[in-house]
Amino acid sequence: MSEPPENPGRALDALRQKVAELEAELAAANSLLGTYKAMLFGPRSEKASLVLAEQARLDLGDLSELAAPLAANDDGASSSRSRPKRNIGALPKHLPRVVHIIEPESTQCACCQGTMHRIGEDVSEAIDIVPAILRVIETVRPKYACRACEGTIIQAPAPRRMIEGGMATISFIAWIVTQRFAWYLPIYRQTQMLAGHGLVLDRSTPVRWVKSAAWWLEGLYDRQLRFIHSQARIHVDETRMPVIDPGRGQVRIDQFWAHGSDDRPWNGPAPPAVCYVHARSRSHRAIAEQLGCYTGVLQVDGYTAYKALEDPGRQAGKIRLAFCLAHLRRRFVDLHKSTQSPITAQIISMLGRVYKTEAEIRGASAEHRLSVRAAQSRPIMEDLKRLLDDTGERVSSTSKLAEHIGYAQGHWRGLTLFLDDGRIEVDNNMIERQMRPIGISRRNSLFAGNDGGAHSWAVLASLLQTAKLNGHDPFTWLNDVLTRIVSGEVKNNELDQLLAWNWRLADQPKVQLAA
Repeated sequence: MSEPPENPGRALDALRQKVAELEAELAAANSLLGTYKAMLFGPRSEKASLVLAEQARLDLGDLSELAAPLAANDDGASSSRSRPKRNIGALPKHLPRVVHIIEPESTQCACCQGTMHRIGEDVSEAIDIVPAILRVIETVRPKYACRACEGTIIQAPAPRRMIEGGMATISFIAWIVTQRFAWYLPIYRQTQMLAGHGLVLDRSTPVRWVKSAAWWLEGLYDRQLRFIHSQARIHVDETRMPVIDPGRGQVRIDQFWAHGSDDRPWNGPAPPAVCYVHARSRSHRAIAEQLGCYTGVLQVDGYTAYKALEDPGRQAGKIRLAFCLAHLRRRFVDLHKSTQSPITAQIISMLGRVYKTEAEIRGASAEHRLSVRAAQSRPIMEDLKRLLDDTGERVSSTSKLAEHIGYAQGHWRGLTLFLDDGRIEVDNNMIERQMRPIGISRRNSLFAGNDGGAHSWAVLASLLQTAKLNGHDPFTWLNDVLTRIVSGEVKNNELDQLLAWNWRLADQPKVQLAA
């Protein structure tokens, strides 16, 4: 028979603590299991369903494409869904019209046999399309010689081409590149489509065209990246990029870092722009090298590689980190879906009120945004901090709730930086939305062929996505830009005029793309 403990009360407290820890571990495991089940088996409508009745979308559409006025914020504050947009009876006016007039079989009056006169008409419109037409541009350069003189021959010089001796025009290469990097159609599918037109291409041929286009546009890409880094506030995010390792012939996981700027939410001067940078890793060293001498506010998620950038002794200059409130809320939303905890519901509700305020001041001046945030959002964030601190002291340190509270406490200064500057956003959704095209393109193409292919991908995707952000048709923009650069019309020191927000196509109206 075992001897009773010397201090039964202390032993009982230890057992109770052990039971609490085991219950917390079990709750965490059940939460993780529930999340996985929802991801694997839950219908799409359930995955994006409401968690609280007073919030329209707790997932906030963090990666959804929004219209231009909503470019740098969530749209989850409204309690009603927006009505679908339809073009019934309002087809775009800039599209060319082909008029078909249908006359009656006879215009003689059935009563008196006299000629009837026109008193009106009914007009209806229907959208039509002319499929792509392949054609061959045959360039003829006649030679002329003098009958009286010997050896004098003149001929017009050959126009410059993107690829000397190549078989494709600039427009054709621009079309291939646009389909690949603006609309995510892989090269192999494009070659299959062209084969249907009777043009059979080896897949390596358009790949070389893509590489050539990236080479011609390298200077424009560098200027766009420098422009982004010249802004006082930028957004940064990263995503994986599979690349074939030439030495081993296997796929390795590299990274695409996205750098972006957008002042539209407060009517600032900076137009929307994004640049992707290919790197071998997502380490602190990789992002530190990319940012170089950057000084200003860096809006990011909670990834630890960014935190060392706030080192006050950084030689390049001071960086302040603004963290993403959407990432914080997403943590509590996921936990609430599995636990239905009143605490998580209260936290989500408080964050939802902050987003409601943001929706109301979107597009206002930085001064107005700052004053409204001081009056409405700051008290909410102060109450939230007290709730997190109080709850953190009462829950088990091993629970998932404690983990999320610890995340909020550890990032609190950056999470509330938007309260001190009306130009700073509450989240990093601006750049997260620009990662979605990379994800779609990566899913369609699986990987980049090598380091050079990944860099070409970054260059072309950056420029075309920025063209789309600025409301341009990407093919029209790319075709014109390549034509001007290749022809020598625009010199290297004049490339700024071709950046998407400066570019204008002569004698043609600017056509806005739907979001």
